[in-house]
Amino acid sequence: MMYATPPAFPATEVQYNRILISALFAGAVAGLIAALLQLVFVQPVLLHAELYESGKLVHFGGAAVSAHPVLPGFNPLRDGLSVLFSALVYVGYAMIVVALMSLAEQNGHEVTAKKGLLWGLAGFITCQFAPGISLAPEVPGVASADLVQRQIWWFGTVVAAGVAMWLLAFKEGLAIYATVAALLLAPHLIGAPEPGSFTGPVPPEIGALFAARAFGVGIAAWVILGTCAAYFWVKEGARQPIMA
Repeated sequence: MMYATPPAFPATEVQYNRILISALFAGAVAGLIAALLQLVFVQPVLLHAELYESGKLVHFGGAAVSAHPVLPGFNPLRDGLSVLFSALVYVGYAMIVVALMSLAEQNGHEVTAKKGLLWGLAGFITCQFAPGISLAPEVPGVASADLVQRQIWWFGTVVAAGVAMWLLAFKEGLAIYATVAALLLAPHLIGAPEPGSFTGPVPPEIGALFAARAFGVGIAAWVILGTCAAYFWVKEGARQPIMA
């Protein structure tokens, strides 16, 4: 009995298909899990903060306020859009991660699912932890600096941290380590934009809980993203034949 030989494709086309398919699958998995974690752990904190922002609850008033108010329940439209948005965001992150995996592989570095976990940790440090040290995740109703200034500082910090993670992973030497340290410290020495005054109706305990849970969900989602991206990258590489 004869079997048809799978068609071979040019190397460039295979690489593009491999990046796209790996990113779509990894991003969808990580985005769905991140969305579920956010609905369970992060969204209740946001809804609680919105009660203070709207004035339904008042902090620092004359009477004690319950720390466990009745919150809105499941909303199909709101929660469905949250899941969709999360999936799209993590597919975008996955495209960047898988493209960098492709570049690393082309330079002789092996990509495995186990190493993908480290890729995920590097992504978390780059996109969330490094900027979050000086520009913590914020709940609605708290004082904040100008949005454009914060976005510019965040982007610069992410680029600096991303370059630092790449150098730390694939380069060695005292000069490299000094450069990594400088890249990680520079944005914080410059300083993140800060509000002119600290005002807002939301209790600081809620802000602290939100930041902690945002970081917790973030590291879980990024570890899953990195592991899945590496897994699908290796799987797609074994599946797609390349034309000589």
